[in-house]
Amino acid sequence: MSVTTHQLIQWKQQGRSIVALTAYDYAIAQLIDQAGVDIILVGDSLAMTVLGYETTLPITLDEMLHHAKAVRRGVKQALIVVDLPFLTYQESPQQAMHSAGRVLKETGAQAVKLEGGYPAMAATVSQLTSAGIPVMGHVGLTPQSVHQLGYKKQGKTAQAADRIIAESIALQEAGAFAIVLEHIPADLAAQITQKLTIPTIGIGAGPHCDGQVLVTSDLLGLSEKQPPFAKAYANLRETITQAVQDYSLEVREGKFPE
Repeated sequence: MSVTTHQLIQWKQQGRSIVALTAYDYAIAQLIDQAGVDIILVGDSLAMTVLGYETTLPITLDEMLHHAKAVRRGVKQALIVVDLPFLTYQESPQQAMHSAGRVLKETGAQAVKLEGGYPAMAATVSQLTSAGIPVMGHVGLTPQSVHQLGYKKQGKTAQAADRIIAESIALQEAGAFAIVLEHIPADLAAQITQKLTIPTIGIGAGPHCDGQVLVTSDLLGLSEKQPPFAKAYANLRETITQAVQDYSLEVREGKFPE
């Protein structure tokens, strides 16, 4: 049975932690799905991790769709959520509806994620969910606002914390099925998690969220620069470099093929 948005809400009620990771291609999606991940996020982080951009801003909807289709072909169990990239949903609810509709129609993914919880964004989420499109929210550090916010921890002042709490509640009321809390203080994340009936998925937001998400290349030790809140569970940069060096040496010395 595939994971559903309703299941995630049930798991929050039961106190079962939710596991989320990113994927951008068939091979990794298939591996992490078989390993038992609950949510696979086709994140716009692929702009940086796969396509080599400095921020998430340049990636297009067509590029996101291309990668999401590949992920869909590799997944049997996990809930697939696709990020709507910068300027494909901010102009109007109609634009958001068109973009989100393309994601669901063309990729077979079950949900979209969009950033921000201010009133206009909550209204957009409300329209999407009213049309039957499941939406995951995202507050705190929102990478598409990098030129406004930078990559600094958010919600450190009382005023900023109150705003993030208000945005989270507004997104829940608009019909979001879950919210990503990125790079905010752990006590603020705990407060939001207690206030909401929908799950919170943390990234750099401490241990008190209902689930956690990491960028898979960070988890595997593939990233050139590791974010401060990520943990590498392997060092594939080292493994791959060594394998390529061994292969190169054997070819040059005439040992491969034997």
